[in-house]
Amino acid sequence: MRFTVALSHVLPQHTLSALVRAATRWRWRPWKNWLIQHVVRSYAVDLSEAENPDPTQYAHFDAFFTRALRPGARPLDADPRSLLCPADGRISQAGAIRDGRIVQAKGRDYSLAELLGDGAAAQRYAQGSFVNVYLSPRDYHRVHMPCAGRLVETLHIPGRLFSVAPAAVAGVDRLFARNERLVCHFDGVHGPFVVVMVGALLVSGISTVWAGAVVPPYAWVPQRLRPSGPQLAAGAEMARFHMGSTVIIVLPAGAATLRVGLVAELAVRMGERLGTLSSQDN
Repeated sequence: MRFTVALSHVLPQHTLSALVRAATRWRWRPWKNWLIQHVVRSYAVDLSEAENPDPTQYAHFDAFFTRALRPGARPLDADPRSLLCPADGRISQAGAIRDGRIVQAKGRDYSLAELLGDGAAAQRYAQGSFVNVYLSPRDYHRVHMPCAGRLVETLHIPGRLFSVAPAAVAGVDRLFARNERLVCHFDGVHGPFVVVMVGALLVSGISTVWAGAVVPPYAWVPQRLRPSGPQLAAGAEMARFHMGSTVIIVLPAGAATLRVGLVAELAVRMGERLGTLSSQDN
């Protein structure tokens, strides 16, 4: 195991993330402008796609990090049966869920029931499929609906805050089922589906369009939320990461056929086709 992965086991993960939350919301102009420019240069962020391409005009780093894109920057795949990519990033893993187990990395998998925090709910997806998208610091950090659906409930699950970068994913057992996460259940025309927002080291928050800031506060016990549930269109914004992380789509068996070539490290963009949803009659 690499030193940085080993170190992450003993770091005060939530304390560090709370400090990052404060630092990324500090409005002192020299600080926030330096931090924004540092990230733009270090990660080759393409600000020409942003609704506001001037890095000095953001109130603080978090406003820059969760920036909106200009209209038309992410056109949605035109096929109404497309399963859309929910975020910019890279494929971590994608494919079949086998007997309730999801591939994390070569030689590692984890329990779907543990990821969802609900064994009964996991049963309907035990032979389904999944797509895991990793968002790096250079990426657009708003998460969008992979298909149209009505929110049924969310479950905020406590956990660790390991990094979700490729080295950690390869080195930490059951990482996505151990990290703090927000599990969002939806009902769609093509059946139920789940979108899991996974927290990570230095990720200072998760917010949703229906409830605003959800994380922090960090959970100590699972918290089941039952909002009235908005109906969201395919491609509509559903949530934001305040610093980068991972989003996982979970689908039941027969709900969709994933596109060929969704392999680890493949670069993807929000709105492109990840697969084809089954017809409503199936």
